[in-house]
Amino acid sequence: MNKSFQALGRLPAGTMNKTESAYARHLELLKHAGDVLWWKFEGMKLRLADNTFYTPDFVLLNRGSEICAHEVKGFWEDDARVKIKVAASIYPIKFVAVTRKAGEWVYEDF
Repeated sequence: MNKSFQALGRLPAGTMNKTESAYARHLELLKHAGDVLWWKFEGMKLRLADNTFYTPDFVLLNRGSEICAHEVKGFWEDDARVKIKVAASIYPIKFVAVTRKAGEWVYEDF
């Protein structure tokens, strides 16, 4: 993609931002502890409606063999919150919003 057409602050698909990179390191720690069995960055693309898709930041398989989609945000925009709520209403996957506050990961289930 031509950088002149790329939205300000947006990274190319498949590239983690700083918060996502920190969360990937956290997932690796959870994997070594046995709480996460597998994870992948942008590993799934979900259709929400015609020409509307949602790609969770991380898809993971937890210790209980449950597939989860984790969306990592520094702060939430309304459109992102709407997409994760719609996805949670359509797909039988656990959707989780992840933010970082005071150095701790904070989780919100949808």
